[in-house]
Amino acid sequence: MDWSDLTQNWGAAFARMKLRFPHLDDGSMPFLKLDRDRFEAHLADTHQMTLDEARQEFEDFLYIETLAREVGDAVHR
Repeated sequence: MDWSDLTQNWGAAFARMKLRFPHLDDGSMPFLKLDRDRFEAHLADTHQMTLDEARQEFEDFLYIETLAREVGDAVHR
């Protein structure tokens, strides 16, 4: 899964992101979904991480989302 996939169903994706990153600011999300760099900077600011740490954590989140999608697709075959 990549940023483009994630933003296509932002509401559902944001709910899952909030589980992993509980300090995300709901009010900022409509603006942040337009720009991954801004989103990652916001993630770093709200979760006491460096920008590099936030980028890595978000990459991990996307990887897990990809695995979940693959498992879901396999189950529905």
